[in-house]
Amino acid sequence: MSAQLERADPRAADGEPSGSQAVKALLRLRELVLAGELAPGARIAELAIVERLGMSRTPIRAALMRLEQEGLLESLPNGGYAVRTFSERDVIDAIELRGTVEGLAARMAAERGVPSVVLAEARACIEGIDTLLRGAVLDDEAFHRYVALNARFHQLLAEMAGSGTLARELERVVRLPFASPSAFVVLQADSPQARDMLVVAQDQHRQVLEAIEQRAGSRAEAIMREHSRLAQRNLRDAVRSHNLDQMPGVRLIRKNA
Repeated sequence: MSAQLERADPRAADGEPSGSQAVKALLRLRELVLAGELAPGARIAELAIVERLGMSRTPIRAALMRLEQEGLLESLPNGGYAVRTFSERDVIDAIELRGTVEGLAARMAAERGVPSVVLAEARACIEGIDTLLRGAVLDDEAFHRYVALNARFHQLLAEMAGSGTLARELERVVRLPFASPSAFVVLQADSPQARDMLVVAQDQHRQVLEAIEQRAGSRAEAIMREHSRLAQRNLRDAVRSHNLDQMPGVRLIRKNA
């Protein structure tokens, strides 16, 4: 089937909308990269991915382009893509950028005011995390729950700013490789310092929410910028860990580069 015919057909071969196929292709291809099944620096040929995933070329092509935009892949001069590698500085810069944008969001939220329903949901996230941290054991289920609540809290922070422009930029920033708020949390699961790190992060969640409610913009901004420093510390621990089974994607990060 030609590319023109594929574009003209609004449904994929299995009867699902082509948009759904594109999302599936993106998720599966991103998983291959971050799971380490596509080696750092490895060339990715479109046809090989089509055969591997058993999908048509159109959604695969869209997924490859999207992952290039996200920064996980880079286009090659002679066609095709390769899995990118990153220096620690690359990732630290991405985390720093997230902290800067989230800090701006917190300041704008404090200065503009936040609807009570949004504040209530943010408090519910904090209470949910408190419950997890009071548990006797931080097992895999607890960590996965923490990741979900933590991600939602950060999403709410973007909503609190009341700016569609800032929300879109923050969404773009957190899609940078390893820049999301919970990118390295799972690596803390077996760490003796796990609970301590999460307690510090949780205290910062509570402080920034209080600053926003008190309309203390500068304080809210400073707290969120400091909050990103925890992620940078987690990054350094991750790339120096000898047990990368929990997050093989860390192999894409070059030590001390």
